[in-house]
Amino acid sequence: MVTSCMLQIKDNATFDWAHIKDKLGYLQFHDEMVIGIHSKRIQADEIWSFVYAKEKNATQDQKKDGAGDAWTWEAIDADSKLIVSWYVGDRSFFSAREFMQDVASRLSNRVQLTTDGHKDYLNAVDDAFDGEIDYAQLIKIYCQPEGHGNEKRYSPAECTGVDCNVVSGRPDEKFISTSYVERQNLSMRMHMRRFTRLTNAFSKKLENHCYAIALHFVYYNFVKIHKSLRVPLAMQADLIKRLMSIEDIVNLVVEEAPKKRGSYKKTDKV
Repeated sequence: MVTSCMLQIKDNATFDWAHIKDKLGYLQFHDEMVIGIHSKRIQADEIWSFVYAKEKNATQDQKKDGAGDAWTWEAIDADSKLIVSWYVGDRSFFSAREFMQDVASRLSNRVQLTTDGHKDYLNAVDDAFDGEIDYAQLIKIYCQPEGHGNEKRYSPAECTGVDCNVVSGRPDEKFISTSYVERQNLSMRMHMRRFTRLTNAFSKKLENHCYAIALHFVYYNFVKIHKSLRVPLAMQADLIKRLMSIEDIVNLVVEEAPKKRGSYKKTDKV
């Protein structure tokens, strides 16, 4: 079965993903529960963060350990708001392909898919769905914010228009949107301090970064009560029949025996 988070490490770095899956039960929980999803519309996007240091500031040795830019790809069901799949990696075709293959493996029917204009989606979607999808890209056009110095640097760019590009199939134009998945990006930044811009709470290790994201999505899908739906998203998607609690998530973690303390070496006082 495809894992709920896959990872590409830059510059031949090694990463024991099996170790993470064994250590954190909620990774496997998402993997086993979020399958066979009957959806009509899927929206996908990527959100930027970094581990240890930003890409331009990380050394080659640090990048081998996973430091630098880290992109989280996520796909959301537009009706139930369920996070169908997520992926941590870079913003390359390799990441797009692995992410889209995981999305396709979790769906039970043909869907309408909307992404942004990132070019690597084009072949990735075609490879994953083999043309059996109604796919469109929503490309937003921005202008530079007004002002000077920090006022301009920290002001969001203004969206001046959108361009809808039908890639395959016959997507319904009135449902070509990425609004829900972009709102999920805000939820991630609000729920996880390490995703906040201009923060000193960024992840120091790539492994811990994945832990935090995995915990967020299991909580978001299975525990949090959606304000408008008034039920957890997994219940809205018919994946669970009863409410889950934080305690249920905690119980998913494999309890490890405490490590044996090393021998105490007494030093002679001078």
